[in-house]
Amino acid sequence: MTVASSSVPVATLRDTILPALNQIILGKEMTLKLAATCLLANGHLLLEDLPGMGKTTLSHALAKVFGLSYRRIQFTSDLLPADILGASVYHPEQQHFRFHPGPIFSQVVLADELNRATPKAQSALLEAMEEYQVSIEGESWPLPQPFFVIATQNPQHHAGTYPLPESQLDRFLMRLSLGYPDPAAERRLLRGDSGREALHSLQAALTAEHLQRLQQDVQHVIVSEGLLDYVLRLVSHTRQHEQIELGLSPRAAQALLRASRSWALLSGRDYVLPDDVQAVFIAVAGHRLHGTGDQPGAHLAHLCLQQVQVVA
Repeated sequence: MTVASSSVPVATLRDTILPALNQIILGKEMTLKLAATCLLANGHLLLEDLPGMGKTTLSHALAKVFGLSYRRIQFTSDLLPADILGASVYHPEQQHFRFHPGPIFSQVVLADELNRATPKAQSALLEAMEEYQVSIEGESWPLPQPFFVIATQNPQHHAGTYPLPESQLDRFLMRLSLGYPDPAAERRLLRGDSGREALHSLQAALTAEHLQRLQQDVQHVIVSEGLLDYVLRLVSHTRQHEQIELGLSPRAAQALLRASRSWALLSGRDYVLPDDVQAVFIAVAGHRLHGTGDQPGAHLAHLCLQQVQVVA
């Protein structure tokens, strides 16, 4: 059975949005589908890669093709929370303070080079990402909906970076890396066939209201008891694996299921298969797993996928 949404055809995602993104970022079909999956799942995305790989271009392209407002915040060592959230400014003519919203008040927010800011500035994002609001001077301000944070992170061995704490990493539904393009895609880039120049002509294929209805559809994608058993075995295996010090939490298990539902919907189905879980598992689990040695979390997640069998 395929999804037959009464409001938004899922075919628009597969036949319009994904091909449009593939014309902006060449040769990264899997990564782009995962990024769109993260947005449909109403999560937040962490892009970790070297400078110049297209992270900013991808974030801007996602906002444009989904018809969402977009703001970019450049994180630096001297950034203050008020630079992100906004501040109350006294207006003498009215004799009162008026709140001036910061750049966080947008539907898509690019937190560029997040780990170059101090922990105090990084923490300004926590409430926004979890509660979809910010609190300033005892008053709460709701954020625009839908609200999607895309953060970029430089590799931790780069100078001037602060590692993100586990509590903040857990706020991101997925962590992705674009990596180097293949030779054919890079040749096209050098010939000017796509990339940042194509962003100017990129048109919105959906509206914010369409996206919100699709995010609601994700919640109704069917998960069988057998599929739940498979998810629970994967999560349990991460907690018992001898090479993993910190396994997946219950919140991470919920995130895995939500991402699997979103991937299934994007694939045109109203039910989840084990293949859907496997497609998103490394992106969801990699930044949440901590090994006993120096092995990266993505490698540990890959090991777990290999070792936990699907039971028919």
